[in-house]
Amino acid sequence: MLARPSDPVRTRVLVVLLAAPGVAILELVRQQTGTAGFCVGLGLAVLPVPPLMAAFRWLGRAAPGPWRQLLFCCGWGACAAALIAILANSFATQWIAAATADPSDADQLGSVVIAPVVEESAKAAALLLVFVFRRRRLAGPADGFVLAGFTATGFAFTENILYLGNAFDEDVADGTGVLDSVTAATFFVRIVLSPFAHPLFTVLTGLGFGMAALGRRRRSRIGPPLLGLTAAMCLHALWNSSSRFGEYGFYVVYGCVMVPAFGLLLWLAVRIRQRRLRAVGAELAVYAAAGWLGPAEVPALASIPARSLARSLARRTGGRAAGRAVALYEADAAALALLRHRARRGGPARERDFALHERELLRGLWLRRATAGPALARAAVMEELLPPWFDPVPVPARPLVVPGPRPARAGTPDADASHSHAAHTDASPTGALDARR
Repeated sequence: MLARPSDPVRTRVLVVLLAAPGVAILELVRQQTGTAGFCVGLGLAVLPVPPLMAAFRWLGRAAPGPWRQLLFCCGWGACAAALIAILANSFATQWIAAATADPSDADQLGSVVIAPVVEESAKAAALLLVFVFRRRRLAGPADGFVLAGFTATGFAFTENILYLGNAFDEDVADGTGVLDSVTAATFFVRIVLSPFAHPLFTVLTGLGFGMAALGRRRRSRIGPPLLGLTAAMCLHALWNSSSRFGEYGFYVVYGCVMVPAFGLLLWLAVRIRQRRLRAVGAELAVYAAAGWLGPAEVPALASIPARSLARSLARRTGGRAAGRAVALYEADAAALALLRHRARRGGPARERDFALHERELLRGLWLRRATAGPALARAAVMEELLPPWFDPVPVPARPLVVPGPRPARAGTPDADASHSHAAHTDASPTGALDARR
């Protein structure tokens, strides 16, 4: 059998696969805007990227995913999806113009009908790849929300370079002043007023994929992504057609549709984040009762400020390595809680490898507990998450042995320890809950 490629190898392959369309799209944009326009567009288009990425990362902090996956989605949107969109849109517009002999009608159909379908489908391809090959990373709608946001942020970045570069090239040709320039108007509309437009569209698709990741039937895995993608296309088409609804059409669509939709998704993001943190606290309490976590760690792991404080405390005393260990501990704990939450809701059929994944995460927690446990307990005390009478560092009732990555043979001490652990964290997601009763 061929060996499975390691993570560094897969990372290099993905970088190469995204670098090729990245170079192609940048050169294509430079040819359309000119070198000066490209540089101006690049400098202006990058401004909304850090705030948008920070906002979506904030949502994902309840159960942080790997940066490589987020950067893959952002790179796909900026490189592959943008290249597919610009080529497909140009081809479709030229074909419609040749078929109808009406360039203005072709431009209208291209922006209102073709562009939403092509662009949203190209962005959704990144989510489909994650759904197919990394479904474990999609623990629910929150993960789909975050991945879609990063994908759309990358796509909007490349598209903004094109629009701003063309506007600057037009201003140079006309000799227009800065305040009256097309560049300033384009910057105001795309960067100031509506930097959230593309993320807003694609998030609808991401929510569909996140819901599909929780589905047990085939219908529930296909329906939500298609419904989300259709909603994204319709909202995108409405936004692109707003300027054709009369003098005030843009402002009507912006004020009556885009802003309320943005507010609704913002409210939904906050609710999803709060529900995730509550799920983390509830599920980790089971492992604390079994002795895998300290009781003081649970409220700290269910609080984003306490997690941040714990990493800061670890860095002060143990350097960057200690801070990194606490960060990994927090991520593994959140992943463990959500793994159990999904399994408990969906049953053994939903998480066939529940015991194996749980074992891997518990082993990672145990290896870093000596560093992360005291930092989290101290953070819980400093954040006043514990009652005054609570002892944050209780003496363990018995020593715990971490099971190895493979099942031990019957009759050995490791096998006995594994049997003791199984009484608390059985492959059935309700095993530890039953053990507590």
